[in-house]
Amino acid sequence: MSLLRHFRALALGLSVVACASRPAPPPSAGAIGPNASSPRRAPVQPDAVSLYRRMGLLADAGDTPFVGSLAFFAGPRFDSATVVLTVSLANRFLRFVREGDRFRATYHVNLEIRRGGDLVREIRAAETVRVLAFRETTREDESVLFRQLLNLAPGTYEFRLTVRDEAAAKGSAVEATVGVPRFGIGSLSSPVAYYEATPRAQLDSTPRFLASPRSTAIFGRDSLLQFYVEAYGEGAEFPVAITVESEGSEGVVWSDTVSLPRRRDLFSGTFGVPVGQLGVGVMTLGVARLGGQDTLRVPLFVAFGEDLPVASFPEMLDYLRYFATPERLQKMREAKGEQRAALWAAFLRETDPVPQTPQHEALLQYFARIAQANARYREEGIPGWLTDRGRVAVALGEPDQRYEPSFAEVGQRGRTQIWEYRQHRLQLVFVDQTGFGRWRLTLASEADFESVVRRLLVG
Repeated sequence: MSLLRHFRALALGLSVVACASRPAPPPSAGAIGPNASSPRRAPVQPDAVSLYRRMGLLADAGDTPFVGSLAFFAGPRFDSATVVLTVSLANRFLRFVREGDRFRATYHVNLEIRRGGDLVREIRAAETVRVLAFRETTREDESVLFRQLLNLAPGTYEFRLTVRDEAAAKGSAVEATVGVPRFGIGSLSSPVAYYEATPRAQLDSTPRFLASPRSTAIFGRDSLLQFYVEAYGEGAEFPVAITVESEGSEGVVWSDTVSLPRRRDLFSGTFGVPVGQLGVGVMTLGVARLGGQDTLRVPLFVAFGEDLPVASFPEMLDYLRYFATPERLQKMREAKGEQRAALWAAFLRETDPVPQTPQHEALLQYFARIAQANARYREEGIPGWLTDRGRVAVALGEPDQRYEPSFAEVGQRGRTQIWEYRQHRLQLVFVDQTGFGRWRLTLASEADFESVVRRLLVG
């Protein structure tokens, strides 16, 4: 994976514990039930920022949206911790300007760390991003990564992180109460999802990894989500128990054990989590010394694509309302623990049109239609796939023909648009309720559309 990497390293240290954001709004609700066939009811677009914050990440959706994570590792004398801050941005949220045959954007990262009201550290960084092609400026993924290392004594701190595109009047900011842990014999570092990692061997050296703050695997693309972890103590090896729990289910959906090898001063190593055995949605990964009581937990997300927001498992099932029957979706929604993973695996197996290939072509095409609907049919305050035209495009694809029989001008209410689907012998009529692009199905067309969708799902 090609990433733009921007590293700024100050001091060293290491440790373990959680970063907790200040209270954030609850995640979006609005899941539809198995028989919720009301023509006007649709799932609510998940609020990814609220979800990220609830899972302990640093995130904000202001003028320069970002997602950040903190990881803790032991320091040379165990009386301090190396805190690794990694922040990810998407290229499309930066304003690029042409610079010769390239494109350039600049962003600023400010970090204030306080303890008991006193300013402990302040970091101000300006970073420049350069890309070769214009299409690179529109990337939606973790295309820019910023990393900062700092040394802190164990204790509780207040972090304020601000990220601002140089061309934006305002930035995005988040505040968090952060507990920096004290490491000792038998303790573990934070497990970190990574793109690249070289296991460390000496406590006085810098942790060498390129983290993925979003800890996200993409359905149909990634087979493993890789993690790096360290442990401290005596002996030749350090056995670690790994578990993954899916939000909203009871019990573990996947587990394994690994043995971290000793590398001079410490134990360090990597392990992979098989994406295909987890299902889709929000998860929690836990690591603990085998037989130990304390478990360190970090978020893990499995999504369908870069252009779809991360969501919980029930929210992701809402996306499938035009792909599977309500009864089947409800059965997966009510499943718990290992049963949920088994039902999801069966669902993928039974709906895959070409099981010989590693990808699920039907689902990838379905979610491509959602992405296209988001791009083409967005209305004010409503994601494209949740508008009436978007719902039809997701369920049935683009029409064979579309036309406007009236010659009303833009700005005039009552304009009509007709979509024709010859295969289904279907004509759907949309009416512009405001004159400015708020297209709604007529009641008769809504009924015809729902009838065809039910027939396709059952058949």
